[in-house]
Amino acid sequence: MRRKQLWIVIAALIFINCLTIAFFLSKMNEVTGSGFNEEVVATVGKSNISRQEWLNELESRYGKDVLKDMIDQKVIKEMAAKYKIKVSNEDVEREYRILQTTYSSPSENKKTTEKKWKEHIRNSLLQEEILTRDVKVSEKEMQAYYEANKELFNIPAAYHLSHIIVKSSEEAEKAMKELSQGSSFSALAMERSIEEFSANEGGDIGYLMEGEERYPSEYLQAAKKLKEGTWSDPIKVELGFAIVKLEGKMKGEKYSFKDVKQQIRREIALEQMKTSASTTTFWEEAKVDWFYGNKDAN
Repeated sequence: MRRKQLWIVIAALIFINCLTIAFFLSKMNEVTGSGFNEEVVATVGKSNISRQEWLNELESRYGKDVLKDMIDQKVIKEMAAKYKIKVSNEDVEREYRILQTTYSSPSENKKTTEKKWKEHIRNSLLQEEILTRDVKVSEKEMQAYYEANKELFNIPAAYHLSHIIVKSSEEAEKAMKELSQGSSFSALAMERSIEEFSANEGGDIGYLMEGEERYPSEYLQAAKKLKEGTWSDPIKVELGFAIVKLEGKMKGEKYSFKDVKQQIRREIALEQMKTSASTTTFWEEAKVDWFYGNKDAN
């Protein structure tokens, strides 16, 4: 289960990166003419780098992976339609809820990000259903798996936090005063926080749950007492003093066997399969013909 969640995170990140790269590559097909090809995108001394040179390099480095990913997504949809396979919105929402607390990308547009996550999760679940459609898993096996792994289906409450860290109590009090006078928490974090990674994101540190060790336990203790949109008094931490803001909260969920039965079936079935779980298994059936040749599909 945890392995699967990690795989989804990694795959989703790759997917989003591929979409970004594909956007740049698509420009070659959208615009024609030497003016576009020779447009300068960078200068180094007396040398130039043209847009066409840049796009050619992108295609050379990432073109094959982007194209393969695009083909895989279409193959999944084709096979799902052929075998009349669907996944429920409840399954997608559950995986997305878990994913939200595992990976946070505050710098991206939230609605766009959510749409991309859910699209990829649905495709991933469809892929698993297609690959395991002929694998038989008994009710007894699934029930035993659930009983042995109940803690994996009991998701604790998660708190979406931002923070500002400054070196001294005096600086913390000054920041508190500015916040009380209406200063933006994110702007103040970018300007004052000495924790560079989160400062670049306006102080956003994503979701924290019980048992995590990324940040001091005092963060969660403070978060539980806060209302959404409010911040804590200064907290003594290793780097100095932190002010923690509660951006939002997701309540805990305890999933029943019925809720996760299909998920468990997929997990057991994938473990039982002797071949690797890959969409390229269906390329021939889907009649894929691509620029790089089917012998290079893997």
